Amino acid sequence: MASGSGFAEQCIVEATSAWKLPNEISYETAAASLVAYATAYMGLERRAELKSGETMLVTAAAGGTGLAAVDLGANVFGAKVIGAAGSSEKTAIAQSKGASHVINYRQQDLRKEVLSITGRKGVDVVFDAVGGDAFQNSLRCIAFEGRLLTIGYASGNIPKIPLNVLLVKNIAAVGLYWGSYRFKNPKMFSHSINVILRLLVEGKIHPHVSASFPLDKVNEAFQFIKDRKSTGKVIIKMD
Repeated sequence: MASGSGFAEQCIVEATSAWKLPNEISYETAAASLVAYATAYMGLERRAELKSGETMLVTAAAGGTGLAAVDLGANVFGAKVIGAAGSSEKTAIAQSKGASHVINYRQQDLRKEVLSITGRKGVDVVFDAVGGDAFQNSLRCIAFEGRLLTIGYASGNIPKIPLNVLLVKNIAAVGLYWGSYRFKNPKMFSHSINVILRLLVEGKIHPHVSASFPLDKVNEAFQFIKDRKSTGKVIIKMD
């Protein structure tokens, strides 16, 4: 796993950053899954402590990490997953990965829909990669003793948290930067990747690739993402 300069046919990495792929896993599947799924796994298992039977809201639920959280949450952790995304196409993809309910937050009120789905209880866990309004609305539909996990700010708006909301509802807000575990806790970093490799071999998770591009079309791949056409992962193929 390269720290940078990954768009190349060859690169140099430390031995501790290399994994042998099982025969059952293609390079394309590995490229589409390891970072997104290991991030989501670390967030759900270690930071949010998601438990079977709990309800989780995932924003940007058709994005790379969001869709991984939906897949893992529903099919590995045994949670009831609500997927929120910005189009009917994207919510359908989240539903296909295991979301029991979906919300199009361009057409529906996120907070109102979540409270309706949960019988006004709210969700036990929020997995947020958006920030901005999605974060603020999510904060207000968390259950008592719920956990809000922030992993990124796709909206470009880094939100502020009114601490009185955390106090009154006994909510925990936690962050995750998966890459820092590579240096701060290498054992846990490796564990997250090994778990994902095992789950892939067992057929319990299924990464979604919306497009693949050859190496000499890497700029077109970035434009595809910038144009908001991507769902799940976009990969670069070497052949």
